Amino acid sequence: MFGIIRPCRHRLPGRLRTEWTAQLCGLCLALRDEHGQLARTATNYDGLLISALVDAQSDTGPARRTAGPCALRGMRGASVAVGDGARLAASVSLVLASAKVSDHVADGDGVFGRRAVGPVAQRVAALWADRAAEAGGRLGLDTADLTAAIGAQSTIERGLTTGDSVLAATAPTEHATAAAFAHTAVLAGRPGNEEGLAEAGRLFGRIAHLLDAVEDLADDAATGAWNPLPATGTGLVEARRLCDDAVLGVRLALDQVSLTHRGLVHALLVHELERAVTRTFGHAGSGRDAAGHIDSGGHAGGTGHAVRAPGPGAEAKDGPGPVQDGQGGGLWYPRFRVPPQPRNPVLGCCVGLYMCCSCQFCCRDPYPGPCDGKPKGSCDCDCCDAACCDC
Repeated sequence: MFGIIRPCRHRLPGRLRTEWTAQLCGLCLALRDEHGQLARTATNYDGLLISALVDAQSDTGPARRTAGPCALRGMRGASVAVGDGARLAASVSLVLASAKVSDHVADGDGVFGRRAVGPVAQRVAALWADRAAEAGGRLGLDTADLTAAIGAQSTIERGLTTGDSVLAATAPTEHATAAAFAHTAVLAGRPGNEEGLAEAGRLFGRIAHLLDAVEDLADDAATGAWNPLPATGTGLVEARRLCDDAVLGVRLALDQVSLTHRGLVHALLVHELERAVTRTFGHAGSGRDAAGHIDSGGHAGGTGHAVRAPGPGAEAKDGPGPVQDGQGGGLWYPRFRVPPQPRNPVLGCCVGLYMCCSCQFCCRDPYPGPCDGKPKGSCDCDCCDAACCDC
């Protein structure tokens, strides 16, 4: 699962949490129904924004159906999103996943760098791109435009040097997300929303690209992989400024969009987007303190802070140190390790299956990633502030 919008269950009140789950599960099932079981691995947190935007612009109630039990929902059924919005989200997610897999193969990242895996992964990526184009065409979306924009990324990257604007590297992502966001207005029959949604999508793409670069800084430095921030000489403070400006731009763009059902979209694209920026730069060692001032002492190789997961009677820790598991009992395995303990894909799948069956993905917060061992789903909320928003 990838994406920058990762709300914890404490920040979304009951109605919005149910709606978010409906969109996420609807995207997963649309990928399965349209493109096969393997395509469900392309499910991502950001893709559901497309479906949510279509529903938010609908004059009628959102289309739903009842889905059967799923291990990721603790073997519970759920009401899930259906219709053109979910299918568009599936098509866009498949394009993004195809590009992500191709990028990993080209860079030789991890298992994708193995001789037996790379070619297979590349064929899967090509198949996904073709299927996304076919499905997008049925919905009036020209995915060739998205694919071409993403495909231009490597050419642009090769031409960038120190002193160039990092926004040149984010431009292809901005173009693709702008087109996807704008097309939700076409599907919803709200042509007047296209311009505002295109602007919101463009800025969202900028944030997503920059946050991905910040998250990958340490790994890219260790492996010598290309990263837009050091390649253009852009520091974390400047990257944070660009992200903060873009977050404000998304909020202003949404204010110009006519939405029938604003709640979930506002929670995700305003509150959760801002939290994604704060979380990512905080982990990178450069963020804002409690007073809102930029911590300019951060650097590309900064040490991330420990996850806030205090156990009973323990205080949360902000500096480097042991990560506490919190409550959960003997069934919650594996425990956190500092530094995180990675696992090979086979063992990671086994651990992930056990964590799924013991409901850790739903109930343990944070939980260690089954493959990389890094904390996931960390709750950093102050108390459901999105539910109290009156803006």
